[in-house]
Amino acid sequence: MAAFFDIFVIGVGIIGCGVARDAAGRGYSVALCEMNDLASGTSSGSTKLIHGGLRYLEHYEFRLVRKALQEREILWANAPHIIWPLRFVLPHHRGLRPAWLLRLGLFLYDHLGGRKKLPASKSLNLSEDILGEPLKKEFAAGFEYSDCWVNDSRLVVLNAMDAAARGALIETRTKCTAAEQKGGLWHITTQDTVSNETVTRTARMIVNAAGPWVDKIIQAASNSSTSPTVRLVQGSHIVVPKLYGHDRCYIFQNADERIIFAIPYEQNYTLIGTTDQDYGGDPENVAISNTEISYLCNAASEYFDKPVREEDVIWTYSAVRPLFDDGATKAQEATRDYVLKWQSGENTPPFLNIFGGKITTYRRLAEAVLEMVEHTLGRKAGEWTIKTPLPGGDFPMEGFTELLSKVRKAYPFLDRQQTERMLRAYGTRLFDLMGSTANLADLGVDFGGGLYEREVRYLMEHEWAQTADDVLWRRSKIGIGMREEQISALNNWMKSKETFSLTESASPPPTQ
Repeated sequence: MAAFFDIFVIGVGIIGCGVARDAAGRGYSVALCEMNDLASGTSSGSTKLIHGGLRYLEHYEFRLVRKALQEREILWANAPHIIWPLRFVLPHHRGLRPAWLLRLGLFLYDHLGGRKKLPASKSLNLSEDILGEPLKKEFAAGFEYSDCWVNDSRLVVLNAMDAAARGALIETRTKCTAAEQKGGLWHITTQDTVSNETVTRTARMIVNAAGPWVDKIIQAASNSSTSPTVRLVQGSHIVVPKLYGHDRCYIFQNADERIIFAIPYEQNYTLIGTTDQDYGGDPENVAISNTEISYLCNAASEYFDKPVREEDVIWTYSAVRPLFDDGATKAQEATRDYVLKWQSGENTPPFLNIFGGKITTYRRLAEAVLEMVEHTLGRKAGEWTIKTPLPGGDFPMEGFTELLSKVRKAYPFLDRQQTERMLRAYGTRLFDLMGSTANLADLGVDFGGGLYEREVRYLMEHEWAQTADDVLWRRSKIGIGMREEQISALNNWMKSKETFSLTESASPPPTQ
């Protein structure tokens, strides 16, 4: 295994994987390490949206909004299995922002980012439209606009798969314990958190994409205590049984100037979030508070005719956003844009820190990083990710229904819900996963929830999955509907296949 690399990336969230994919595709040798699993932190704890950020217009973040809006259709085209259009209903609340201001904001939203395929915004009469049925009668008017959904953790996995296919070394459950300068190079020591084995590799440059732990990596590399440069902001979400039957999402304004979303989720549920509050604890221990649960239930109940009760909540998740500390008074006002900063030092090899960033702009962020890399390490091949599909995304951006019909014809023994769930996860790679299977028995052990041995083996072999949590909460969200004994059985089965998992997953996935 190679011990020398052009670039060593610390952190395998969407930012780290996006940078690694772009760099490997340009011909740089790249290694990544992550102390946990892929997308185990911030990148699996988002609201699952590819969006411009309508509310950022109020904070005059026009550059960020424009950049994000431009990315929506690019990302949709590159991964139409995990990204697809959504329509959002914005009820007019008479006690909050006036209707003219909402219209102006949506006009800018429609025209700021070069929208081509996504439908434009429009006004709604909610007293007559079916979209108003779940709402209280006082919300008689509103607006509808477009953004996109994304399976956030799978976006990370697909970037990692493509980076590996292009030669990158990706090591999960591998912690960076030291980074020392010697002879104009970085000597990075990592420790396998399972076996405790340590390895030292050299690199011409380090990219610090550790997210909430970015300051800790800076301190480890500089052997000093530095002032915090990252602002940790907690966002939490709740999941409840499906609240309505149509496919639209809702965006609700609140009196505290925040907004929350209510989004159809995993076919049988509704996702509600997010909160915004500063966080001062260990990012690994972030969890929703009772106050946040109450806040989200009350905020949704102000609009929905049927109240959302705390006892309705069947699952929650929280994550910490590593925003650049720009001195904003309120957490929701802190910039979501990314900031790139060199770690300065005399005769120090290049060390680039990444602060902030949104899932929506991860690809643009990676390009910005690679511009800096090229100035430092020398130019390789140029930009390429804008028109290159991610694994499984090599079909037309509006062709999911046609592809679903082909899969149902090829594997008629799968029920429709299972077929759609798997196709949304794997796209055209589903044919690689399923192969020549002719019936359910060919799929092996049934773990429940539509999950079978064949899929788990695929995830272990090609997607670095090692535990039940990896499979049930990051490669999928099947865990929401599974019983504890089913989860335990899956975990025990995967442990018995541990040797298979660790050896086979080290090989790069097949190329597209």
